[in-house]
Amino acid sequence: RTSTGRLKVSKCATPLSCHAEVPNCSPFTLSFMVKNGQTLWVMAIAPEKFPISDAREAFTALSGGIRLRTLHRGPDDGDGPVFLLIHGLASNARMWDGVGSELAAQGHRSIAVDLRGHGRSDKPDEGYDFDTVSRDLCELLDALSIDKAVFVGQSWGGNIVVHAALRHPDRVIAAVPVDGGFIELGQTFPEWDMCAERMQPPRLAGMRASRLESAIRATNTDWPETGIIGSLSNFEFHEDGTISPWLTFDRHMLILNELWKHRPSEMFASIDRPVLFMPADSGDVAWTSNKETAINAALAKLKSGRAHWFRPAHHDLHAQHPQRCAAVLITNVKNGFFS
Repeated sequence: RTSTGRLKVSKCATPLSCHAEVPNCSPFTLSFMVKNGQTLWVMAIAPEKFPISDAREAFTALSGGIRLRTLHRGPDDGDGPVFLLIHGLASNARMWDGVGSELAAQGHRSIAVDLRGHGRSDKPDEGYDFDTVSRDLCELLDALSIDKAVFVGQSWGGNIVVHAALRHPDRVIAAVPVDGGFIELGQTFPEWDMCAERMQPPRLAGMRASRLESAIRATNTDWPETGIIGSLSNFEFHEDGTISPWLTFDRHMLILNELWKHRPSEMFASIDRPVLFMPADSGDVAWTSNKETAINAALAKLKSGRAHWFRPAHHDLHAQHPQRCAAVLITNVKNGFFS
């Protein structure tokens, strides 16, 4: 306690993670504070492994009691629309760092979000269906006093923004699926058991952090540092030098099952909002041909749709080419497609 009676915070803080026993909460730091001669325990969110220099981090409570972590960039009073940046399965908001920074540099506001179960957001054991996740995003906009936004989502996030455009057209200015939005695992795997076996994630918990970083850097040599950090931020780093995915295996499989059941092809004809596909041509001829077929079929059904291909590009094209990705978004604001 200082001479004025103000709180004095100890410099000693203990980072804790209770995911093993209480998997619904975010990582936190336990600090000691002294007030009026009494020692108090205070919990705060543990610091980022990779510090954020150009964004404001916030945690927003939704009606169901969970909190979502968001990263805010750009002016709050800009003339253009707000971009709501939504990551893919087992990913996190930091994958949008490069895009968000470029949008801000051009005067545009963006909000990148860790969806439930991911990153530094809370991790309930339920609510991973498309309806609930879409409602989470609308509640987030409500809490931030934002009427509507351009929903930009990658992979699974692409299917989410298509779903939101159908269910919540009053909140979605436009939907931008980034190498997603057309994913129908049920067409590839008629049986869920087959899909679960083929598409389950690798068991990475316990891997050495140094090995993980070396692998990510070696396989993404043309990515900017923002993309590398974004990919590393998919994992929690432990004091013993190991990592574990923020999204647990069981929750990953819950989402995968919802994705297996999802049928965006049956939604496009009923969507009134503009939809801009941003698919990646990875060089896999057969897979790219399947994407072209699915996107062309979607464009034939949509009332307002277009596609901007990235060739060649990684599935995480927003992390690989953030400036180009941001430029496409800004162009479609300026040319009125998102109007």
